[in-house]
Amino acid sequence: MKWLKIFSVLFLLVVGGAGGYGWYLYSSMKETASQIYEPKEQKKSDLRGEEVSVHRQDPISILILGVDERKGDKGRSDTMVILTVNPRTDSSLMFNIPRDTRTEIAGRGTQDKINHAYAFGGVPMAVETVESFLKVPIDYYIKVNMKGFADIIDTLDGVDVNNPFAFDYKGTPFPEGPIHLNGKEALMYTRMRYEDPRGDLGRNDRQRQVLKAVITKAARPSILMDLSSLLGNLGTNVKTNISPEELQQMAVDYRSATRQMETLEVKGTGTKINGIYYYQVTEAERERIGQKMRGTLELN
Repeated sequence: MKWLKIFSVLFLLVVGGAGGYGWYLYSSMKETASQIYEPKEQKKSDLRGEEVSVHRQDPISILILGVDERKGDKGRSDTMVILTVNPRTDSSLMFNIPRDTRTEIAGRGTQDKINHAYAFGGVPMAVETVESFLKVPIDYYIKVNMKGFADIIDTLDGVDVNNPFAFDYKGTPFPEGPIHLNGKEALMYTRMRYEDPRGDLGRNDRQRQVLKAVITKAARPSILMDLSSLLGNLGTNVKTNISPEELQQMAVDYRSATRQMETLEVKGTGTKINGIYYYQVTEAERERIGQKMRGTLELN
């Protein structure tokens, strides 16, 4: 959702530009959209009757994956955010799936942490696993390299957040109250969870806090001065199966729906199985979340 908003903001800057600079912005945006586009064979979900179309302004669902990629290792999806957007009703829904959520991994027939699906089978397995977990179709994905996300924040000269409580993480202090974070600090701020009384749920809140701060900065007119660097960072650190044409259509028709954003929390309990920590979510809670999603997607 946050990356979709960034693209929407950039699109508005493009169409608001004047003369040659306006054309430069348009060309840069189009080039970036082509760079991040990653068309892949994706198994069509059995949960949706017909192919979704943004040109018809169909309600859509997006899985946002924040991935820590390592050399020789595709990494794991450290962050999993679900967004559903309905331009017909100007409504949208957003929530995190806790990374330790225990579920069956699609195609493997084993129970494991949901964030392991990406490590086992990349984006296709992550998408299928989320669909199976919620019984709701996932139409699109956006994959973000979290290390590159720090570069994007540095391009914006950092972000301001209001820290709910003081803590230290890897030797870096984060005092309570308003603080300014550079890219490296922002990643640490969003990764800490063991000192948070709410664990992964508290970390999810801080992730959304930083992302909101990024959007606030990206929406300022002064961002035009750094647009070239920002677009460059997006192009090398973001991948999606949203085509450039679909992205442009979303920026026009879906933007207003993200202003009416409902957020919710996936409720569960922590437990250890064979010495490994998991977040257990009941079938009733999965159905509650899935029902909310289906309502936004008009699938009820």
